[in-house]
Amino acid sequence: MVNPKSSHRPTICYRPIRPSDLEILEQLHADVFPISVDRGRPNGQSDELIGFVTARIVLAKESEIGDLLRYDPSKPDQTLVYILTLGVVEAYRNLGIATALIREVIKYSLSIPTCRAVYLHVISYNNPAIHLYKKMAFKCIRRLQGFYLINGQHYDSYLFVYYVNGGCSPCSPLEFVTAVVSYVRSGLKMVAARLRKNEEKQKWPKCKETHSLISIQNKRNLTTECTSYECV
Repeated sequence: MVNPKSSHRPTICYRPIRPSDLEILEQLHADVFPISVDRGRPNGQSDELIGFVTARIVLAKESEIGDLLRYDPSKPDQTLVYILTLGVVEAYRNLGIATALIREVIKYSLSIPTCRAVYLHVISYNNPAIHLYKKMAFKCIRRLQGFYLINGQHYDSYLFVYYVNGGCSPCSPLEFVTAVVSYVRSGLKMVAARLRKNEEKQKWPKCKETHSLISIQNKRNLTTECTSYECV
């Protein structure tokens, strides 16, 4: 195994999984996840597998996040990409490999016109993974109690979603209430503005100008023109 922390950086490339990778994948999964992978036979190639990501396409209407996705029910072919597993050999971690693998999945999902989101589960104590998904703009939308059962012990899971191709979450109850309050407040402001306008009209009514001649008796008679306003 090449030491990734040496001064000479190894060349890392990303490619689809081949049948010949199944044996080393089984070992990698055993190191990272308590699950099994079907065995295959190697073809003797000398490249070294140091990381992997596995995913599958599911129908949006049949997924567990159907209630967390705003999509058109008249289009039953809308899909999601579910990340099953993601892992990197310990010696090669903190080199951006996991980030690059997730980006490949996102790029793949963007190439599917019907895809609306990428989603995954992460065990509650995996803080590095949680930090990674948040940094990559995944949204943590749900905590599932006792989702994982490992060696007879239950662990919680966080559900993360990354929306693509116009996919988005429906309004939460808080967002709905906020929108209603904003709408009502806007309506009340309009009503108040109209009432103030009507009050101003009543306080300052239109007037018409009239002219009249009056006589003022003083030591001598003077005829004076007076200008006044008759309110209507």
